[in-house]
Order: sequence, then C-alpha cells, then structure tokens
Amino acid sequence: MDLSPFMDEGELEALRRLDTCTVSNAIETFEVRLRNTGFADSRIHCMFEDFPPMVGYAATARLRSVEPPMVGRIYRDRTDWWNSILAVPSPRIVVLEDLDKPPGVGALLGDMHAAILRALGCVGYVTDGAVRELPRVHNLSLQLFAGSVAVSHAYAHIFDFGSTVKIGGLDVHPGDLLHGDRHGLLTVPKQIAGKIPAVAARIQNAEQKVIDFCGSKEFSVENLRHLIKQLN
Repeated sequence: MDLSPFMDEGELEALRRLDTCTVSNAIETFEVRLRNTGFADSRIHCMFEDFPPMVGYAATARLRSVEPPMVGRIYRDRTDWWNSILAVPSPRIVVLEDLDKPPGVGALLGDMHAAILRALGCVGYVTDGAVRELPRVHNLSLQLFAGSVAVSHAYAHIFDFGSTVKIGGLDVHPGDLLHGDRHGLLTVPKQIAGKIPAVAARIQNAEQKVIDFCGSKEFSVENLRHLIKQLN
C-alpha cells in the first residue's frame, strides 16, 4: 500500500474547491500519464450530483452478491473489514469491485452501512456494483459512485481487503488519492497533487479569457486564432 506522501488539510481543501474536469485538465499538463487513463468510464455514475467534489484516499476490497460466502458472514458484523478501512488515512473513500457477472445483483451499501462508513471517517463509497436506500444515504452526506441501483442486499459479502481493484476501467490501489463529482471519478497522482490548484487557476484564467472574447464585439475567427496562440 502506497501511503505517502499525504496532503495536509489545506491542500485537500484546495482540491475540493475544484471540479473534476478542471483537475483532469491540470493533471494533463504534467504528462505523468496518458490522457485516456486515470479516470472511471461512463459505467460509473455519481449518485448525488448536488454534493461538492469528493476527495479522499482509497480503501479497497472486492464484493460478491449472487452466491453466499463459502465461509464466514455475509455483510453485517465485519470488524476485520472496518479495521482495514481504518488502516488508510482519512478522509477515506471505500472502493469495492463487484466480481459478479453482471455486477450489481445485490447492494452491500444502504443507510446502515453508510452510517458505519461515515463513523469510520469515510466521505465516499465507490463500486461498479449497486447501491440502495439513496435518500437516507444522501441525508448522511456520504457520496456514492456506482454502476447501478438495487433493491436488495442479496448475498452481498466482501473479501480480499487492500488489493488493487478495477472500477469502470480504472485501476485503484489502496491509498490512491481520488477526486470525484457529477462529472465522474479520477485518481490524482500524489507527486503532483499539491501543484494542481495553481495550475488549475492558470488554466481557468486562460479559458475565461476565451469565453469572454467569444461574447465580445471584437470576436472574429482571426482574432480568436491570435488569442489562442497567445494563451498557449
């Protein structure tokens, strides 16, 4: 588990003030990964679009719900899982890969588990499977990203804590820094995370100049070309 370096609360708050598209734009300028990687695809949906951006560190595990566990418990008393979540620094985001084909037959998380996760310092829950009891989870202020919504737990049970998981095409490692909002979910490379707000501000300033120019009387294709050239 890569648990370093971590950001202080001021740095985390600076990331929370940015939408995920802006964070993605800033990451691209550092050329630390390919532009078609580092984010979950459209199979993963933000459940609460009215919530502010979510920022936190990934606590990973795997999930099944079609069949009962071969040994042990289903979903209620999981002290071992809870302790594995606490091994990740806060703020925490639980990330569960659903291994059923197709995923989402049953949902592990409802209002009870949401309350437990909030008590464990979690700000979000991510799965390519299902979630349930959305209004009550919303009231608990836990952000959800999921592939679907389900009515039942079915045989939901978790296993393989602290492993690398894949959610909507995105590889998530324990301790990864995640950023998500209504636009989607991405990982933030820790080595550049503290530099992102300043770079994002420069990008937003340049984009606003183009937006303002497009609404001005000076607009023409030729003048737009000159402005874009100046900003690049």
